Amino acid sequence: MGTLASCSFGSVSFKLQLIPRCNERIQVFQHLKLKKTNKGSCCCSSSFPSRAISNGRLSFRNFCRFRCLCTNDNDVDKNEDSVSNDSRVSTASPNEEEDKNTDDKSPPSVSSRPPSISPVGPPYSNFQVDSFKLMELLGPEKVDPADVKVIKDKLFGYSTFWVTKEEPFGDLGEGILFLGNLRGKREDVFAKLQSQLAEVTGDKYNLFMVEEPSSEGPDPRGGPRVSFGLLRKEVSEPGPTTLWQYVIALLLFFLTIGSSVELGIASQINRLPPEVVKYFTDPNAIEPPDMELLYPFVDTALPLAYGVLGVLLFHEVGHFLAAFPKKVKLSIPYFIPNITLGSFGAITQFKSILPDRSTQVDISLAGPFAGAALSFSMFAVGLLLSSNPDAAGDLVQVPSTLFQGSLLLGLISRATLGYTAMHASTVTIHPLMIAGWCGLTTSAFNMLPVGCLDGGRAVQGAFGRSALIGFGLTTYTLLGLGVLGGPLSLPWGLYVLICQRNPEKPCLNDVSEVGTWRKAFVTVGIVLVLLTLLPVWDELAVELGIGLVTTF
Repeated sequence: MGTLASCSFGSVSFKLQLIPRCNERIQVFQHLKLKKTNKGSCCCSSSFPSRAISNGRLSFRNFCRFRCLCTNDNDVDKNEDSVSNDSRVSTASPNEEEDKNTDDKSPPSVSSRPPSISPVGPPYSNFQVDSFKLMELLGPEKVDPADVKVIKDKLFGYSTFWVTKEEPFGDLGEGILFLGNLRGKREDVFAKLQSQLAEVTGDKYNLFMVEEPSSEGPDPRGGPRVSFGLLRKEVSEPGPTTLWQYVIALLLFFLTIGSSVELGIASQINRLPPEVVKYFTDPNAIEPPDMELLYPFVDTALPLAYGVLGVLLFHEVGHFLAAFPKKVKLSIPYFIPNITLGSFGAITQFKSILPDRSTQVDISLAGPFAGAALSFSMFAVGLLLSSNPDAAGDLVQVPSTLFQGSLLLGLISRATLGYTAMHASTVTIHPLMIAGWCGLTTSAFNMLPVGCLDGGRAVQGAFGRSALIGFGLTTYTLLGLGVLGGPLSLPWGLYVLICQRNPEKPCLNDVSEVGTWRKAFVTVGIVLVLLTLLPVWDELAVELGIGLVTTF
């Protein structure tokens, strides 16, 4: 014998707000129709404020959500929040609506338990909503949706790029990434899109051609699949140099001059007063010596300081000469002082977006190659003067362990100076050789393929961002183990992690290949960096006679 299905009703609260942009009065209605099914009958109900709708006429255009609850009398509480699959809702005529709404004296039985209506989206607290609004207010300005529609209609199509999907683009999702299918040669399509973008929106946006993220395979025309990203110019382009940045750069430059002079004074350690030598070499020394004792050695330290500063100057000039023909703007250099090498180089930022990866490789390699060329010239001249009797008055003595710090430079020095001169506790050399040695070491450190260093930028431009990640992890590992750079590996690694760890931003054309010879130059540069920063291990030093190695 069948039983009558019981029906549960719940009151639904409605809060009407008048939206400022729409001066319309929103009317809400809900019509319910009961229909029996094989399993039982289903009742649907809603509760409205009677005064709010008694004076108005209900319209079919108005819409209201409702819940239809269908349960059996044996399991009312269990299925009270479930939606019946057997219930059907149909609309009624206007007359039936009016008759039903005016009959307020006989309302259906309503359950006292309110229904649990699950929210459509994830719930957010007021604090989260305020945080989202604050981030949107303080964050970068996003692309105008109206401009996106115009760009899609006038730029993209069958002859250029057929858009199939849109995704956020940029560090904070402030841009739009257009995904789809390329309809021609990527360089020609990109040039055409850039020209049309300037005609449609003026100087408002920058268009980027990047590799499609999470691409399933290469493009049928060859090479990776590409996508096009759109960003506002004020968001994508670096800001101008501020006054405080000029002040900081000037202060760092003066500190670098001081550290270079200090290196020149330290190179004359065999001539310095004993109390000064003790202070700089004895870790237990506490009281500093009278600095006036160093004044007579400043004049003789200047040639070495000039050599270190000259290498830094050539390095930066190389960057600027390579950037000028490409109309790429560079920031002022922020020199990093260091008492061991005189300087760790300089931080030079791009102040405009790079047009392509070839430009990135050219500018990145120009600085280290120019500095290394001058450094190696001074190193070679210093080696020749070190064995010249006429320059004996200018020679200084340095510990022979210095030549064990670099495999490449140690082997060159051993081949030039000979076994007798190198197989000793100290070696007599010319100050120019020290300046060249420090310059080559600094250039090699800056050519390491990690982060935003010159080597990292070159590897990113030549082989892509994914290759830079692998090179970077390997470099960090070698620096952490002390394999590269010897005692300077730790301070240099910390400097990179703090100041230069992030890779360079994408170029406008971040897809086109750079060519074989650029990749070859980058590869040769990385090999020379490894040979320069790898130390001479004890077994090889003993066999070649580089210094006196004490074994226990």
